[in-house]
Amino acid sequence: MNPTTDIQGKAEAVTASNAGQSVAWTEAEARDLYDLPLPELLFRAQTLHRRHFDPTEVETATLLSIKTGGCPEDCGYCSQSTHHKTGVKATKLMEVDSVLAEARKAREAGATRFCMGAAWRSPKDRDLDSVCRMIEGVRALGLETCVTLGMLAPDQVRRLGDAGLDYYNHNIDTSRAHYPRIATTRTMDDRLDTLSLVRKGGIKLCSGGIVGMGETVDDRIAMLVILANLAPPPESVPLNMWNAIPGTPVMDRAEPATPIAFVRLVALARLLMPASVVRLSAGRHAMSDEWQALCFLAGANSIFTGDTLLTTGNPQRAQDAALLAAMGMRMAPGPVRSNAAVAGNLRSASPSTD
Repeated sequence: MNPTTDIQGKAEAVTASNAGQSVAWTEAEARDLYDLPLPELLFRAQTLHRRHFDPTEVETATLLSIKTGGCPEDCGYCSQSTHHKTGVKATKLMEVDSVLAEARKAREAGATRFCMGAAWRSPKDRDLDSVCRMIEGVRALGLETCVTLGMLAPDQVRRLGDAGLDYYNHNIDTSRAHYPRIATTRTMDDRLDTLSLVRKGGIKLCSGGIVGMGETVDDRIAMLVILANLAPPPESVPLNMWNAIPGTPVMDRAEPATPIAFVRLVALARLLMPASVVRLSAGRHAMSDEWQALCFLAGANSIFTGDTLLTTGNPQRAQDAALLAAMGMRMAPGPVRSNAAVAGNLRSASPSTD
């Protein structure tokens, strides 16, 4: 029997049982899938994608920097670190009313999730007061909420949960082996500890990585395996292409992923995490329409809309609408969920017949 047939069966086992069940993947198994002939890889990814999602719908989210620059971390890819001379000036935390005004604009433009990012190592409690009011206000507008604030303490997770936070974003960025070349002020385990705290607090996870920072294909695959082996995997998996930012250490070794390599990574994310939403995040402005179309065929089903992502560019909303229309696709009118997850929620909500 072809070994990739058995490997495919592992992904299908998640569909057959429960969307929240995790399957233990090895890097060797993931590499076997990644190396499949591209038509076969896309066929398998699209087949599994259709079992969980409407293949014609794409989730739309908007990302706002609510506190820019001045971050004490030394992440080598980031324009907001105080360790790098990138020209990004530190700002104060935005006022709650200003954030809610931006959220209204995002809702009017069709976004269903509003994400807020602050350049902190970890939030101060006084700042968390304002962030919690932002979360409550955005939820009152009928939008899903997501924040990325750095590392969290247990009590901070509780406060965010009490405010009604839907998702917490905390990317692992790259593989464990490559991580020390990316950041030294925190470790991969610091990242995973925060994800664990958030999961225990009942908040959904949004976690992915960045490609094009001098890592190998094996590093990219290892990153996805770490995420896929979380119990359960993140509900949302953003895949970012690093944007060239003068003044950052990554500039010296950056090597952009080829379109086909990136499409393969999207397909692998779909196969390893069939019930997760896979988002095309930063770097999409550098993608051609054809490149993005292949990513959607590979199982991507979420994008950021709006002109800016924190401090980098993003395609215009009109461009996104035109591309989806040309493909016969549409922006999802509401939150995107795996069919298996929805079925599981319905089962858990049904009265017992015992």
